[in-house]
Amino acid sequence: MTAAAIPARKLLGRVHADEWAARVQLAACYRVFAMLGWTEMIYNHITLRVPESAAGGDKHFLINPFGLHYSEVTASNLVKIDLAGNILDGSEHPINPAGYVLHSCIHDGVPGAHCVMHTHTTAGVAVASLASGLSQSNFYSAQLHGMVACHDFEGITIRAEESPRVVSSIAGRKAVILRNHGLLSWGETLPLAFAVLWTLQRACEVQLATQSMGAPLPVPEDIAAQCTRDSFQFDPRKGAGQDVFDALVRQVDRIDASYKN
Repeated sequence: MTAAAIPARKLLGRVHADEWAARVQLAACYRVFAMLGWTEMIYNHITLRVPESAAGGDKHFLINPFGLHYSEVTASNLVKIDLAGNILDGSEHPINPAGYVLHSCIHDGVPGAHCVMHTHTTAGVAVASLASGLSQSNFYSAQLHGMVACHDFEGITIRAEESPRVVSSIAGRKAVILRNHGLLSWGETLPLAFAVLWTLQRACEVQLATQSMGAPLPVPEDIAAQCTRDSFQFDPRKGAGQDVFDALVRQVDRIDASYKN
């Protein structure tokens, strides 16, 4: 029997209501990524910390079951693990070590990192592989002025000794370029992490298109700083990405709402 064919354990009614709500939101996000084409076969991860109301003082988080495509993720088959990667909910699915090592160090070491997202999109990996990195030359990158961190490539992220260097590289910035590797974002909420990643992804896509035609036209530092101040999509007082995320979930619902199972 394949991983996809293994029936998910039904957790509704067996876990704290706040954990179930987090599971539904995270499963919806996996389907949004699938709809946007931000997938890498069965690889990459989006993780969400289990609310303190459900986990107490323990740092537990939810991660996708390794072996399933994002389009197969549901609220029930998400796997609850601790910072050491121990499975806590009796899931029949394994997890990817490269996922929990990278994500757990951010959940643990970066204050407020309740959601962490990581992608290997073509545009993201392409820009991450440029010596010059992200160019401050378009509408989207200008909204990330002072918000982007970079971390040097150290190979596949399966070694715990890299964790302190990842946290140090991030230094509190929510948009992260993993050099030679891909993109990452984190946020106090899932919609905020999504808004940051979407903006970073769009910045990379436009840069990729621009550089295929010639040299980008730089945005002056003062204008970029102003753009970031004027952008409201990251502001908790303006929803911090909730409205955008909700609109995409409505699209997913019209396609396939099975993520709620």
